[in-house]
Amino acid sequence: MHVPDGFIDAPVSVAAGVLAAGAVAVSLRGARRELDERTAPLAGLVAAFIFAVQMLNFPVAAGTSGHLMGGALAAILVGPCTAVLCLSVVLLLQGIFFADGGLTALGVNITVMGVVTVVVAYAVFRLLTGLLPRTRRSATASAFVAALVSVPASAAAFTLLYWIGGTTDIPIGKVFTAMVGVHVLIGIGEAVITGLTVGAVLAVRPDLVHGVQGSPVAPLKLRIDGELVDAPAATRDPEPAPARRSTRGFWITGLVSALLLAGFVSFYASADPDGLERVAADQGIDEKVEEHGAADSPLADYGVGDIANARLSGGLAGVIGVSATVVVGTGVFWVVRRREEGPGEEPGQAPHDRDHENA
Repeated sequence: MHVPDGFIDAPVSVAAGVLAAGAVAVSLRGARRELDERTAPLAGLVAAFIFAVQMLNFPVAAGTSGHLMGGALAAILVGPCTAVLCLSVVLLLQGIFFADGGLTALGVNITVMGVVTVVVAYAVFRLLTGLLPRTRRSATASAFVAALVSVPASAAAFTLLYWIGGTTDIPIGKVFTAMVGVHVLIGIGEAVITGLTVGAVLAVRPDLVHGVQGSPVAPLKLRIDGELVDAPAATRDPEPAPARRSTRGFWITGLVSALLLAGFVSFYASADPDGLERVAADQGIDEKVEEHGAADSPLADYGVGDIANARLSGGLAGVIGVSATVVVGTGVFWVVRRREEGPGEEPGQAPHDRDHENA
């Protein structure tokens, strides 16, 4: 759902840009609490993985495709604030280098794809995981539902912006019905990808899934004289926390997977227009679409200029995109993490540990 230039008028695009900038500023502060020495590089990996999977358009109806937005996946894996930054990095690189998503519409895209999806998905996920038993299946199912809901919510957010500042005079009811309808179908694909990915990470490294950390544990119940009562709290000394496992192998596996998806699997993606493009063409929303400011980029439309072979051109563009995203994303998150560490602190010291020491 990359919104191009010309769909939304200048005043609303500027307002969306201000909103997006505010969300990014808030997320920068919040991400300092979510990131540590392990999760900072993993956040860059999540951004790169989302970039790769967004290249894999899948068919959802006759002549229409969809792709992962990634808000739910990022929020569950690395936290909501870090997720907003992940999506912002991806959308910025896509807009500047790959001519995907308008430059003047960058604020619209960050708001719709990088803020709304994250907020809605994480709220739904935390609600469901709080209600359901604390099992891997429940967490995976919660991720599925959260991702499913987040996509039509994003479509509804675009419709709201279009209602306020659309450049063509189309009945808003028709736009809403078409946008939400097709994005419910896309949401199913998003839910499948998110559920499978979250389930896979939970199976091998549940300690790296932010969304399941810190969940309250119900007190143990004992039956005394036929009545259930809370068990007394344990009085023995707590056991020392186990040493943290290295994330190097997980990071390498994830990066290789992203490179393979973008460099090879993306060649087999659907060439049909995505949900927004289809609705725009059918409803006349694209009557005033503008040429992308980066249309002359050597990587425009996810191909490398001067390389005639489509498979090689697209694959190389995908590899370049994943590599750039992981480098930029990891760099951003390391800077954010380092700024949280005050003078005299050990690198990677957890924020709650510092708070305890300062108490």
